[in-house]
Amino acid sequence: MTTSAGPRFGTDTLRRGLEAPTAAPLTALYADDAELRIVDRNTQPSHPMVLRGRDEIATMLDDVYSRDMTHQLERCVIQDDRAAFSETCVYPDGVRVYSESMVSLHDGRITDQTMIQAWDE
Repeated sequence: MTTSAGPRFGTDTLRRGLEAPTAAPLTALYADDAELRIVDRNTQPSHPMVLRGRDEIATMLDDVYSRDMTHQLERCVIQDDRAAFSETCVYPDGVRVYSESMVSLHDGRITDQTMIQAWDE
């Protein structure tokens, strides 16, 4: 697995990535061959959305970060090559999105992530 030089995963780096105004700092935390599974109301556990590779993940993150909303890291726990974190997003009209993620890490990069998210309707 090859990864480009850049920031290594840590609570402060994750906070800067999640709370940045663009997706680039967060995208930099993913390995080239990372996999992201998203479970929510539309992509339920038996059929999650699966994004493979940093490029697919970047496309999704670019879309999310193009929206008018704030992102905040609520908490993060890192142990060895695993991490878990919570994120809250808020749109200007007050609609909230909440997500929980479990990630696997290798060489300071996210290699595997499962995200469960819910939002106000």
